[in-house]
Amino acid sequence: MTPQAHTWAASAPVRLDFAGGWTDVPPFSAKEGGAVVAAAIGLRTHAQVACGGREVRLVSEDLDDEVTLPDGLTPVPDGRLDLLKAALRLHPVGPCTLTTRSDVPPGSGLGSSGSLDVALVAALSAARGVSLGPSEIAEAGCRLERDEAGIAGGRQDQYLAALGGFRHLEFRDPAVTIAPLALDPDFTAELERSLVLCYTGMSRISGRTIARVIAAYERQDARVVRALHGLREVACRMAEALRAADLALTASLLSRNWSLQCELDPAMRTDDMAELERAAAAAGALGGKAAGSGAGGCMFFLAPGRAANVAEAARMAGAALLPVTWSPEGVTVC
Repeated sequence: MTPQAHTWAASAPVRLDFAGGWTDVPPFSAKEGGAVVAAAIGLRTHAQVACGGREVRLVSEDLDDEVTLPDGLTPVPDGRLDLLKAALRLHPVGPCTLTTRSDVPPGSGLGSSGSLDVALVAALSAARGVSLGPSEIAEAGCRLERDEAGIAGGRQDQYLAALGGFRHLEFRDPAVTIAPLALDPDFTAELERSLVLCYTGMSRISGRTIARVIAAYERQDARVVRALHGLREVACRMAEALRAADLALTASLLSRNWSLQCELDPAMRTDDMAELERAAAAAGALGGKAAGSGAGGCMFFLAPGRAANVAEAARMAGAALLPVTWSPEGVTVC
């Protein structure tokens, strides 16, 4: 199929993971089953494909990098824009310009890589004249990241990006059970006002961190196994707390999740993150955790009635603030 000259654009939200992250990562998710509670937020990643021309041009505005390949040459990984190359291997469209950008900093822990997977699949599928539903896009995004690009991780990011909203996801690989969380609108508005999202700087999470946790689970390290079971339990309790519109319990469970997360690997809590936690608690935060895998990136804190104080304390601690608005809408294509 040869696409006509045209431009397709897709965008997908990133997410805040309230509880259960790491339990969606194999082999735990395959052997024992994981659970995650998360919500899509208004910050998004973007992918645009303009078909036509005589070559393949890849552009990452965030990384300020560009790669040009002759048409007909299979894009191979070489450390530069490998995710974009992987997307074109799976979803070839011929000569084109593929451009990506993100509303969030790299290494934020907000699931921007999984969100970009989804935006890439959606834009390239549209360019090929292929119609996919949200869950199909999510699964294709997972295959893009894990199988084609060789990036280890879970599947919550792609599903939140594709579907949007508040979700309680259960994983028993390869199956995924998706339960939307229908929450009281007044509660979600108060939750939004009470959250402070802080970017600490470049994330230090890496394949090595994930590999250490996976290896520890595979050798049945008692501390790691106990922590993963605890994280799954916290996710189930978090879904109940959100449905009950209980801010205090939600805050407590955020902190419990973070405590268990830190048991997975000694590098999970950086010095900057520990300093930010102390500043937020002193300013009135009831609870909080790292966004995503940890070891850097973003943290978020729940501070009903004290969000402005916590935000100022975070600024004084050197963090940059990011906006939090809920995104009921998942991936979009135009």
